[in-house]
Amino acid sequence: MRVCRFDDDRLGIVDGDAVIDVSTALETIPARRWPHPPGDALIANWALVRPEIERLVATGSRRPVNCVALKSPIANPTKIIGIAKNRKNLAQEAADPGVAFGTGGRRDDDPIQMFIKAPSALAGPSDGVALRFTGRRNDPEAELTVVIGKTGSFIEREQALDHVFGYCIGLDMTLRGPEFPSVRKSIDSYALLGPWIVTRDELADPDNVATSLSINGEAVQTANTRDLAFDIRTIIAHASTYFTLHPGDAIMVGTPAGFAPVKPGDAMVAQFSSIGRMEVRVRAYV
Repeated sequence: MRVCRFDDDRLGIVDGDAVIDVSTALETIPARRWPHPPGDALIANWALVRPEIERLVATGSRRPVNCVALKSPIANPTKIIGIAKNRKNLAQEAADPGVAFGTGGRRDDDPIQMFIKAPSALAGPSDGVALRFTGRRNDPEAELTVVIGKTGSFIEREQALDHVFGYCIGLDMTLRGPEFPSVRKSIDSYALLGPWIVTRDELADPDNVATSLSINGEAVQTANTRDLAFDIRTIIAHASTYFTLHPGDAIMVGTPAGFAPVKPGDAMVAQFSSIGRMEVRVRAYV
């Protein structure tokens, strides 16, 4: 199942080139009062919502997917976790001074390096990216993104995928500079997710997903998640030793080599096997 959020926060199921409106299924989510429990209410209550979605799919109104405004399929993550330098043979790469800023490389035996992107950085493909510092370098990094489906802490690696709701495309936007990564990567609209969530049952092997990123039609990244230094199960288990993972939390698992800056007016296209294509426009913040 491909689950999307579109237009004025409507719930949709993507079927080929069409979006089926199943928004009335949201009425099955129990009413909540302050203080709200952590996590995304749709994903936390998926067991209640899914049967109604399945009933509505046959009768819901359909619209071409290219005629709706796709938003981030996750509305309320408690955190967006990023994985830094997660690729094999990193030590063999020539350092790009515009990217590295003296941080150096990662040895192949180094532990997993994590950072947090603020939930306020969340955006969807229809929102686009709004660059705040157009005089500095801003790079997109296309990354498979894991969407957590149930709460867990100290998750065993062997059970890690049991905690996954699904997967989507992530663009980890990065302002280059001397600030801490969680500052440079938490600017509004710098955590792009979309175009929809592919539920776990429809993506058999997250460690074998072909990925690509182009800017204005020029290829920047072409890789596969098997090129990552740490596999998806290991990343989920590791993250859960530091943080309790809640429904709707997102883990951007890392990017292949290949960086190029963007500027206002650019168009980015990420394509991931088993997920789809996501186009995002770049503009200046005003």
